[in-house]
Amino acid sequence: MTKRKVALLFGGASVEHAVSIQSARSVFRAIDPKRYTVLPVAIARDGTWLSPEASWALLRGAAVPAAGSAGGPKTDPPASPGFPPGPPWRAVGSPHLNAADVAFPLLHGPMGEDGTVQGYLELLGIPYVGSGVLASAVGMDKATMKRLFALEGLPLVRYLVFERRAVQADPDAVARTVEEAFPYPVFVKPANSGSSLGISRADDRSTLVRALREAARYDATVLVEEGLAVRELEVAVLGNEPPEASVVGEVVPRRAFYDYEAKYTAGGAELLVPAPIDGALAEEIRALALRAYRAIGARDLARVDFFLDKGAGRLYVNEINTMPGFTDRSMYPRLWAASGLAYPALIDRLVEEALRRAGERNDRR
Repeated sequence: MTKRKVALLFGGASVEHAVSIQSARSVFRAIDPKRYTVLPVAIARDGTWLSPEASWALLRGAAVPAAGSAGGPKTDPPASPGFPPGPPWRAVGSPHLNAADVAFPLLHGPMGEDGTVQGYLELLGIPYVGSGVLASAVGMDKATMKRLFALEGLPLVRYLVFERRAVQADPDAVARTVEEAFPYPVFVKPANSGSSLGISRADDRSTLVRALREAARYDATVLVEEGLAVRELEVAVLGNEPPEASVVGEVVPRRAFYDYEAKYTAGGAELLVPAPIDGALAEEIRALALRAYRAIGARDLARVDFFLDKGAGRLYVNEINTMPGFTDRSMYPRLWAASGLAYPALIDRLVEEALRRAGERNDRR
């Protein structure tokens, strides 16, 4: 059997750079070497694509030389969250990518999960794992995502959308509009951001104005959502014709809410797989997850997140993540492991699905 060449794209110009590296290392350790040859393609924090040698070094855990040296730019994440300076995606491309039969873009957040890299792979004609350009972009933009969910009739927490220029021009006027619509607390989010970056809880006018300004630092569109006391539930979706939903999991933050620190600090949250809920509720959540997946045109994989109101017992779709964390300890693979699909078999399914789609596209030409 001829081995397929799989390009693992990882790193990237987002705050989830380090998470992406861990995802790629987990896949590299688990992928079947008898079936696949791995070709690492690493992207530095400043958007520079690393050489094959530097990509191998980073994948294997070796130190990568600093910027200006022969090995390429430094790829370590910054001490605090933030976006890298300068224009992204300089020196685009890699010999490894051009030699691949299929790409697995394990990139999380903006400039990787938002349709940009997907569009590049489409131009190159390289099959790839995951959603296409449109679904990836919609999955990253929470405002557009919610509008499509609403058209599908999915249950959503009440929300408002504001443009950055309105927040910057008169944040108190925006705050008054929010206060007329919702009681406190409220949650304020940048529309396009990963890892809960820039999300704040506001309990009064002063914290709301501060939260609006903070969210506007990260994106041109700001969401404000009604704050409810909720449980956070998640479902993994896999495949296409038809897609399948996993068992339901639950995230139990040990902070006020599931923010950046809770996600990436040891002990910041407890992951319960499966979630302690009754069977009827689990089936309802799984059905809604599949509807959300189809609503944006997702393919191959996604994680759909839910809120369960602790008081009223109402269920809400929160968001969809088209390239969730993919380490062997991440929620997405854990949900599938609990559903009977082990991590190496999950990787096989995703790679083979991408190759199958490529074959069908070639047949139609």
